[in-house]
Amino acid sequence: MKEITLFLLNNCPHCRLALRLQEELLEEHPAWRDIPLRMVDEAAEPAYADTFDYYYVPCYYVDGVKVHEGHAERADVEAVFRAAAGEPAGV
Repeated sequence: MKEITLFLLNNCPHCRLALRLQEELLEEHPAWRDIPLRMVDEAAEPAYADTFDYYYVPCYYVDGVKVHEGHAERADVEAVFRAAAGEPAGV
């Protein structure tokens, strides 16, 4: 499984939505809980966040490759986890 890195801000409503969707998906797909997930608050870790090329949060990377940036719907978050799990999209 590949590592997911999620950049977010605590006061961001889009980030809170992505986290809620993420939890729903992890309930439905328990095996995805084994995927390494690093959540980075860009306000707390600005130097690290600055080493990545993104502007909007939430922003998901899978093994260092940007997979989604900005407002995320359920299908977007699901695609991130499928990519990290090595599963085909939309299955």
